[in-house]
Amino acid sequence: MFRGLTAITVDEKGRIAIPARYRPLLDEQSGGQLVLTISTMDPCLLLYTLPEWEAIEAKLSELSSFNPMTRRVQRLLIGHATELQMDRSKRILLPPLLRGHAHIDTHMMLVGQGNKFELWSQSNWEEASKQWLDADDNSADDLPAELAGLSL
Repeated sequence: MFRGLTAITVDEKGRIAIPARYRPLLDEQSGGQLVLTISTMDPCLLLYTLPEWEAIEAKLSELSSFNPMTRRVQRLLIGHATELQMDRSKRILLPPLLRGHAHIDTHMMLVGQGNKFELWSQSNWEEASKQWLDADDNSADDLPAELAGLSL
């Protein structure tokens, strides 16, 4: 499981170094083979191990392409999916098109989300997290059933 928040610097070639604490797990789960795609909900990128992505891609491919919303998600997620390989220095190269989608320049945030990472520009992350923290939507009536029964 990937968890935690890490500030990362993007080098002039668009590469990021994977934090040391995640390297053994990424090597174990996928031999350093990763897939990067866009989020359909937020201005960020999603980074999966190759086996995790293949399971998601199989589920997406099984959905009917006759539903316009389903087809939109298939096009965006699968169409933008880019295979990456960690190099010997445990870096990955973020393609310019995907960096542009997420507005990632030299400073970004790597956000562990269990089975994947989210990659955010530092400014977008700060803005979004401030909105989430300031949101006045703490009403139990608005919580999905899965969260309403969760005790933290």
